[in-house]
Amino acid sequence: MVGQTSFSEPSPSVAARNLRRFMYAEAGARMMSRFVLIPGAWLGAWAWKRVVPLLEKEGHEAYPVTLTGMGERVHLMSKDVGMETAIHDVLNVVRYNELDDFILVGHSFAGKVAAAVADKATDRVSKVIYLDAFRPERTRDPQGGFDPSKEFPSLTPDSLGVRLSEEIVDTIGKDVVGEERRWMMSMATPWPIKLAKDPITLSKGYDSVKEAYIFCTLAGDPVEEIVAGKWGKLEGPYKLIEAGHWPMITKPEETVRDLVALA
Repeated sequence: MVGQTSFSEPSPSVAARNLRRFMYAEAGARMMSRFVLIPGAWLGAWAWKRVVPLLEKEGHEAYPVTLTGMGERVHLMSKDVGMETAIHDVLNVVRYNELDDFILVGHSFAGKVAAAVADKATDRVSKVIYLDAFRPERTRDPQGGFDPSKEFPSLTPDSLGVRLSEEIVDTIGKDVVGEERRWMMSMATPWPIKLAKDPITLSKGYDSVKEAYIFCTLAGDPVEEIVAGKWGKLEGPYKLIEAGHWPMITKPEETVRDLVALA
């Protein structure tokens, strides 16, 4: 059973956060940021291995997350591992690192996780950056759930997760090649099916959350149409990276550059 994560301890007010930013600006100093990095399907904290030191080199803090059932937490995979578990995975990283005024980065399907976490911690989250990710609508309706068996027909009724295949990589990340591809495929773990199936329902509180976006132009999505607003309104600024779906692996410097710029 997933334990409940409480945020009853004091958190800084919006006014206090704004004062902190004002003091940095007055001193002519660059505002350092705290990034909570949530990886997408098949990945763990390991996927941010090349990003974390680059952020830290610039003076930022980085907290890469592994969601239960993947990465080094693959041994905890079960039919019950879904969005509730993932949300608490991230909330516990926030709580036990005593984080406030932080930026959530959700990659791929984990945009759904980032949105749900931000909805539960609006007083602590300064922004959500969606990295080639699911982007939520500002609605009270359930969203983001789908049946993976329709997209991945090789799944069997007793499958607990979707495996990463060479075909999938060729479709959305063909720039992952050579040693990078061998490394990624060796580290990838099945994506728990319930993480795909479970929808999220956001409260009205999410409407105050600031958003930004990074789109990958080689991942197969119609990026030009997306940034033109044809696939829904963008609620914040965006950057484009000439990369497939895994820029933290193939373009870590560019990924860090854009994360910092959007922070």
